[in-house]
Amino acid sequence: MNTRDAAKSEPANVRILDREYTVGVSEDERASLAAAARLLDARMREIRGGNKMVALDRLAVLAALNLAHELQQLRDAGAPASGGAFALLDEANRKLDALLARNA
Repeated sequence: MNTRDAAKSEPANVRILDREYTVGVSEDERASLAAAARLLDARMREIRGGNKMVALDRLAVLAALNLAHELQQLRDAGAPASGGAFALLDEANRKLDALLARNA
C-alpha cells in the first residue's frame, strides 16, 4: 500500500471483524494486503476476546499499538528492517492461516 503509486492502485476489499473495507493497492501488493488484514483481524479478535461490546476504534488502536511495539522490538533487536521483519510477518501469517483453517 504505497501512496506514491496511487495512480497504479486498484480497489481491493478486506474484511476485519466482519466489516468490509476497500483499500487502493497495486496488483503486486494484494497478497501482502490480504495477509496484513488477516493478521490485524486475528489480533483485534484476540484483544476483544469474549467482550463483543468493546468499541471498534479502541480495538483498532490497541491492535496497532501492539503491532507497532512488536515491530519496535524487532528493530531494537537488530533485525534487518526489510527482509527479516517481512519474513517474520509472513511466517506469522502462515501460522494464523493454519489456525484459522483448523478452526473453520
